[in-house]
Parts: sequence; structure tokens; C-alpha cells
Amino acid sequence: MATRARDIVLTALAPAMWGTTYLVTTEFLPPDRPMLTALLRALPAGLLLMLFARRLPRGEWWWKAGVIGTLNIAAFFALLFLAAYRLPGGVAAVAAAVGPLATAGATILILNQNVRLRTWLLGLAGVAGVSLVVLTAEARLDTIGVIAGIGGAVSMATSTVLTKRWGLPRGAGPAALAGWQLTAGGLLLLPVAFLFEGGLPAFTGANVAGYVYLGLVNTALGYWLWFRGIGRLSVVPLSFLGLFAPLTAAFVGWLVLGETFTVWQTAGFVVALAATVAAQLQVKLRRPRPAEPAPRPELVRI
Repeated sequence: MATRARDIVLTALAPAMWGTTYLVTTEFLPPDRPMLTALLRALPAGLLLMLFARRLPRGEWWWKAGVIGTLNIAAFFALLFLAAYRLPGGVAAVAAAVGPLATAGATILILNQNVRLRTWLLGLAGVAGVSLVVLTAEARLDTIGVIAGIGGAVSMATSTVLTKRWGLPRGAGPAALAGWQLTAGGLLLLPVAFLFEGGLPAFTGANVAGYVYLGLVNTALGYWLWFRGIGRLSVVPLSFLGLFAPLTAAFVGWLVLGETFTVWQTAGFVVALAATVAAQLQVKLRRPRPAEPAPRPELVRI
């Protein structure tokens, strides 16, 4: 029990770090460069983790790392920053909060496992709680931004379930797997960033600090913790830990930007947190019944 609790806490640190992405993007990074930001977040972190792990993919893991990297990094990062630039942080956070629901759907389609009704209800409660925390009357909707936010959540959920299905490669740890997919995703983003957004802008000191934080803490450390958690926790309860991202974003906004919490926001925070805790304690996938043991052979008397 203590080991599982420690795994949950360490894994939850990853989305808590990711919850600072919106603040860093809007306050420290150059405007209107979502693809460049995705690239500089992914590729340096991936190369650093590969150097740390000192292991390259082998066999089928070349294409598997490419698939995960495309879904979890290239597509997810591009859609995430597109949503962050086009939507207020609150609206983008609600779009991302559909992650547990998307993971439940992917679990049915990819793992061929049933998901209990209470999992769907807890997922809806999580979305409702995050909505109360981050949405305001002034929140504006942008169609492209909303589609990008939901698409990013679906992309990450699919990659998480695929990683759970394939498991960690033999002889390689979560640092190696995170490094492979970050590098693969970063290489895919490289031509896209320069094709659609041109060359590098003139960076300020704040820009450099923001990119260094996103690469080292938010991404390299965050994804190492996340893939460690995928290997140790059940996939649907794991996805509920992603709700810590929007909740952290709201907390950081209150702490750093001086934003205030209303009674409704506080209630939403409690609802989302309760859904996350309940998912860790109660949500279990219905596993297929184990096969009956083969009958023991009869003894033959000689």
C-alpha cells in the first residue's frame, strides 16, 4: 500500500508540473509561436534523456517509439500550445480535462477491457469540477482552439493506453522510453515549426528561462515520472491524475498572478480533487475472468 501511494504521488507530480505550462507560455515565451515552443520543449529534453539512459530502441521499438512520439509529443504538444495560444487558460484546461473520459474510451477500443459506469461518472465529475474552477463569464470560445484542446487530450490518452498495452521495452526503463518518444516527436515537429513559423526569433532572457524550465523540469523530469507511473499503475486511475494539471494551473494563477477563488471555484476544486482520489481508491477495470486451471493428469499405476 505504501509503495502504491508513493507511486501515485510521484506520478501526480508530472501533471502538476504540466499545470504550469499555461503560465510559462503566456508570461515568458514569445507570442504566436506554438510549433516552435512545442519543438523546443520536446527535442532537447528527449536528447537529454537518451543521453542519460544510454540506450537506443531495438527491433519493433523503433516504430513503436515513433507511434508514441507522434501521438504523445508531436501531435499533443502542437495541439496543446495551439489551444494555449488561442484560448484563455481556463477554457483550454477544461478541454484537457476530458483526458480520463478519452482514456476510458481508448481502454475499451485498444485494451478490449470494460470500464465501469462509475469511472465515466467520475470522469464527468472531474470535468465539471475543473469547469467550476477555471471557467469565467468572460471566457471566450475559439472553435479551432477548442478542437485543438480536445484533440490533444484524445491523442495523449491514446498514447498512454498504447504504452500500457506494449509495456516497457525489455532492459529499458522509463527514462529511455520517454527519451525515445520525445526525440521522435521533436524530430517530427522540427520541419513543421520552421515551415509554418519561419526561423528563430530574437530571444529575451525571459524567453530562454521559460524554454529551459519547460525542457528540463516540465518535460524531461515530468515525462520520466509519467512513464514510470504508466508502468506501475492501472491506466484509467492514472489518467485521473491528469486533472492535477488544470488544478495546478488555477492554483499557480492564484499564487503568482493574484487571482482570487470564489466559493464556486473552491467547490469545483474539491469536486475535481475528490473525483481523482476516488478513482485511485475505487475505480478498477473489469478484467476477464482467469482461465480455469488445466485438470491434473491422472496417476497411472504400474
